[in-house]
Amino acid sequence: MKGFVLGLAVAGCVAAAVIAQQTDPQPTCRMCPGTYIPVSELQAYTAKAVAEKLIDQQVRDVEIGKAHIGIGMVHRGKLDAPAPDSVAEHDLVSEVYHIIDGSATLMLGPDITNMQRRPATLETVRLFNGPGNNGSSIRNGVSYNLKAGDVVVIPAGTGHWFTKIDDHIDYLMVRIDPDKVTPLRSEQESLAYLKRTTR
Repeated sequence: MKGFVLGLAVAGCVAAAVIAQQTDPQPTCRMCPGTYIPVSELQAYTAKAVAEKLIDQQVRDVEIGKAHIGIGMVHRGKLDAPAPDSVAEHDLVSEVYHIIDGSATLMLGPDITNMQRRPATLETVRLFNGPGNNGSSIRNGVSYNLKAGDVVVIPAGTGHWFTKIDDHIDYLMVRIDPDKVTPLRSEQESLAYLKRTTR
């Protein structure tokens, strides 16, 4: 009888511990530091993009436990009509754009025509947004006229396509990478990159 009671007590303690864990969740990123990026560093990326004719640059890639979060700065110049096969789609990485300056027309939609796999050797695939495709157009896409202050959310698998840029557009990009296909990028790596000429 004592053994039975002891067994019940142990089982009760285990059940209580399991319930406590379910009602007291723990951080998914244990003892992870926060990340601060000053506006001066972001502006340095835009200046570098203009000076060296760059478009997409990754500022940071941060570990947050269940995912990586990438912070990019993008500068795009005037575009009267879209380039051939310039619809982009990322299989695993979602993106959020916050428009800082300029204006453009962006089309979004999941039904992409003539999809072609982006080479795995491309810098953007390896370091920024992981595997994906390009396409020639978006069937039944929805166009948005972007301006400073606007925010766009682009889920993984959704086509995105700049069809017109009035003069230029600058935006901060947040990349959500739950499969951790992109490598981490530290403040030191970011500052070292800013000091060297890429072209």
